[in-house]
Amino acid sequence: QVQLVESGGGLVQAGGSLRLSCAASGRRFSMYDMGWYRQAPGKQRELVAAITSGGITNYADSAKGRFTISRDNAKNTVYLEMNSLKPEDTAVYYCNARWDSMDYWGQGTQVTVSS
Repeated sequence: QVQLVESGGGLVQAGGSLRLSCAASGRRFSMYDMGWYRQAPGKQRELVAAITSGGITNYADSAKGRFTISRDNAKNTVYLEMNSLKPEDTAVYYCNARWDSMDYWGQGTQVTVSS
């Protein structure tokens, strides 16, 4: 079973930055494809950024140029660096791991961007 724990969310002013972390307890972390999703009130959960086990990244158009996803396999951790935050980035952010054709989710961390 893959356990995911997010941290780093909080309240930040527009234009500010946050760094989210997701610590995984799985024993084959280097083999997982990892991603960050977010869900705002009244909206569906959407992919923000993803990084494959091979290090290939992709981003939602809304995140491209502002957010950076990275992973540290030695620490079993994936990060989401968020810069130039906007109020529309406000959402619950979820860490996702995909392995053996199954998806695993963290509990989510709230990101609120004030204007």
